[in-house]
Amino acid sequence: MPTQGAGPMNPQVDETGVTDDELLEAVRSWLPERRWFPAKGSDADVTLAGGFPLTDPQGAAPVRVLLVRVRTATVDAVLQVPLTLHDAGTGDAGDRPDGGDGGASTAGSTLGTVGDGLQVRDGSGDPAFLRAWLAAAQGPGTAPSELGLDVDHPRVITGEQSNTSVILPSTEAGADGGAILKVFRALTPGENPDVDVPRRLAAQGWTHVPAPLGWLDGAWTTDDGEVTGSLGVLSQFVAGASDGFEMACDMASRHESFGRLAEDLGRVVAGMHRALLAALPVDDAAAGVQPGEAVEGADVSSTRGQDVAAAIEERFGWAVGSVPDLEQWSGAVTDRLARIRERESVPPRQRVHGDLHLGQVLRARDQWYVMDFEGEPLSGLEARTRPDLALRDVAGMLRSFDYAAALNDAQPGWADEARAEFLRGYAAESGEEPDADLVDLLELDKALYEAVYEARNRPQWRHIPAAALQRLLGA
Repeated sequence: MPTQGAGPMNPQVDETGVTDDELLEAVRSWLPERRWFPAKGSDADVTLAGGFPLTDPQGAAPVRVLLVRVRTATVDAVLQVPLTLHDAGTGDAGDRPDGGDGGASTAGSTLGTVGDGLQVRDGSGDPAFLRAWLAAAQGPGTAPSELGLDVDHPRVITGEQSNTSVILPSTEAGADGGAILKVFRALTPGENPDVDVPRRLAAQGWTHVPAPLGWLDGAWTTDDGEVTGSLGVLSQFVAGASDGFEMACDMASRHESFGRLAEDLGRVVAGMHRALLAALPVDDAAAGVQPGEAVEGADVSSTRGQDVAAAIEERFGWAVGSVPDLEQWSGAVTDRLARIRERESVPPRQRVHGDLHLGQVLRARDQWYVMDFEGEPLSGLEARTRPDLALRDVAGMLRSFDYAAALNDAQPGWADEARAEFLRGYAAESGEEPDADLVDLLELDKALYEAVYEARNRPQWRHIPAAALQRLLGA
């Protein structure tokens, strides 16, 4: 597959005569203010890992993409920074769409100047960059540049933590949909799961994922040489969709049952697992959990009960190290794990979503759509594509119902009904009842992670995983 990019030993120079090094200096102070910059509050080493030009078919502005390496004692990441270069006075940055990346500047606003007064602008919402991206991208059928997308009126989604997404409406009057371009900010070598997985699911005929319309790869330099990876993906835009978590929160606050929607969602998740199994079959020799692996992303994917227990036991030790109050559950955890250790086997592993919750699903046209198969952007590709227990996705959704209820003063029993209906839908579609003991253990694993996360980041929410631990481990 053709890729874009060049290493720092071959700095790019276009007709402007401006080098990538000059561009990096122009945006160096801007980068740490972005939501997607991974080393906030740290003295980071910021260097070039690569860069390349893209060509705007209309020639409105030179387009350059920097691939920037950010290193601290705990972070080593490569970031994608698309830029456009404009003569002073061309365009009105104040009229451009909000960049949505958490800083003061907007997409298309001036970040600095280079050369003979050329303005360096954030390219993510700039029509010149969008035209250039569509012209360079590959697609499954119709070329992305021929899809009839209106790049002159983009809308950059606000509030994203790790990527920048841009909605491109259709050029046809009254047409439904359009497309959404996700520009990956944190890059990893290999094909991003948010490109590969939806493409394969769509090829299987599974209709609950927005169809991928185009993708673009790039190359950059690491300590081990040049690597390639995904830079972005263009997907069908689901018009008029509602965020699943926002829907659940709204219904919980109005004391309205979520049961029917939860049951339908359970069916969709079971169908997703069946489609993933067909689209991405797992080799029997695929790696599973190894005792002693790092547990912040603890893997419970082994087909042996004793290995699943060992992974959760390790998770518990990690959680207690961060939140000592969790030690009170030591005896109960030991008792619960004894039961799983006695089992010779658990369900086989397969590819899963891996980070499934209500915020990863959309509701439109009376059906659910599943989004964001990317996983944790700063994790390696191997960790994000490792086969796991399908019930991990089930447990993640069950935890999400608890959060929606707790944050919105839901009536007693609201979450219990949603959980029960979700499991009922999942069982109906999959043809078998989910393993209740295993679901509980995977919920426990998730709740332990939540307990540490909330203690570190949102102490006012600590009561939510605490209630889960009481339910799962209490008498």
